[in-house]
Amino acid sequence: MITVDYDELGLRAGERMLDLGCGFGRHAYEAMRRGASVIACDLGLAELAQVHSIYAAMHESGELPDGVTCQSVNGDATRLPFPDDAFDRVLASEVLEHIPDDAAAFGELARVLRPGGTMAITIPAHLAEKVCWKLSDDYHAPAVVGGHVRIYRKAEIEERMRAAGLVPGGSHRAHALHAPYWWLRCAVGPNRPIEDNALVRAYHRFLCWDIEKAPRSTRLADRVLNPVLGKSLVVYASKPLRHAADDRTRSDRALV
Repeated sequence: MITVDYDELGLRAGERMLDLGCGFGRHAYEAMRRGASVIACDLGLAELAQVHSIYAAMHESGELPDGVTCQSVNGDATRLPFPDDAFDRVLASEVLEHIPDDAAAFGELARVLRPGGTMAITIPAHLAEKVCWKLSDDYHAPAVVGGHVRIYRKAEIEERMRAAGLVPGGSHRAHALHAPYWWLRCAVGPNRPIEDNALVRAYHRFLCWDIEKAPRSTRLADRVLNPVLGKSLVVYASKPLRHAADDRTRSDRALV
């Protein structure tokens, strides 16, 4: 299930991409199929182990273009273990809503993106997320350790991007068919097993079928409903190119 539009991100073969909060790697695998090398970064060791394992299997089966690599790195979004300007593209999917000091995370994402590079930030969309919070306190922090700590509006994401020295670009919503599922989960208790409720169980089976089969009918429904009900909001941004004078200043300082 891909949330980001890689054409909007501008990802090209041969580039280097950071997938922050990679989880089990859904965005990393697609980036590699498109010919990009990926650093998959997460706090979860089990997730990173699976990403490494699936990358190895993809490489062994010849599914990936020549030269594509993937590294799994355990790292904190507020203190990324990478040098400045290290990546052509940066992706942070459904992670910033978990981080108390999100300003530090935005600053780090901007720092490791090269000038002229682009990034995509995905977060829960305001309406879909607000309903979940209203339906259940058990959906978010502090009841959920490591859970969502805030609900963003698009303008807030763009403000944080500008504060980090980025230029906000396009945006879109995704996964409208997933929003009612989470509302239903929150209504019956988000921490209850899926099998405990017949409606939740049936909706979950439908979503699994939809992800696997991707029929035209549900793809059309998703596109029509996304502007209002989209579960995720994606906002793109770019890092301005440095002026030659800036580079000369840095060079002069390095010689002092």
